[in-house]
Amino acid sequence: MSESNTETGTIDRYGVMGYPVSHSRSPVIHRLFALQTRENIQYELLQVSPEKLETAVRQFQRTGGKGLNITVPHKTEITKLCDHLSERATTAGAVNTLAFRGGEVYGDNTDGIGLLRDLAVNLGIAVEGARILILGAGGATRGIVGPLLEMQPTSLIIANRSLDRAEELAAHFSQSGTVTACRFEAVSIAEKYDLIINATSAGVKGEMPPYPAAAISDSTFCYDLSYGLKPTPFSVWAREAGAARSVMGWGMLVEQAAESFRIWRGVRPDTAAVLKQMSIAA
Repeated sequence: MSESNTETGTIDRYGVMGYPVSHSRSPVIHRLFALQTRENIQYELLQVSPEKLETAVRQFQRTGGKGLNITVPHKTEITKLCDHLSERATTAGAVNTLAFRGGEVYGDNTDGIGLLRDLAVNLGIAVEGARILILGAGGATRGIVGPLLEMQPTSLIIANRSLDRAEELAAHFSQSGTVTACRFEAVSIAEKYDLIINATSAGVKGEMPPYPAAAISDSTFCYDLSYGLKPTPFSVWAREAGAARSVMGWGMLVEQAAESFRIWRGVRPDTAAVLKQMSIAA
């Protein structure tokens, strides 16, 4: 936890590392958090390819950086650079928040709490007893499965292009609840799903995986972890397939950022105010 630097006038450096990262709205969000809480910080966009990840993190730490957000595709690989992992990062096997303290690297994962807060507080969606389908088996999925299982859904299925990756994740979380795995094209349509979460990076890349349209009913809530200034391909697909509602991950982005900010600065910003300022609350 960092001490406030408003009296000393020093500016503490933070940033987000990913590949690509130019689309990220995190600098805007953290600027709003800083203004609201009167914390004196600077937040940078840092595009770093996988082979340069360790060098970039070490350099940022060595030059006085205080913390980093980690995004696609580095969330799993970054765990190897951490001296300490939080319980939720250990459970996820993925990290999206780094804090540099006393020469050591602390890794945490705020994706799960960010998603749950957006679903429950901002959107009024109940996870308890829900039938959940998650599309994708990457670092983003690792961050959300554990917290979702804690809410005791009726079922949770991970669908992925590669069955091996989905099965690996299902096995990783099997002690926390019943998790099953399948390929995209093998998603069961015998029962309809209450919540379908797109955790693939296809939206960022402009691609469209073989999403199972028959899995959507008029009571299905579709949530895309990706976000954009215009509807993502998944959001458009979900609406056309007849979903009750389809939203992008703006709320999760703001909520997970607030938890990262709390880890770094010791104060949790008012997310409702920031969502309103960004005109993305809906």
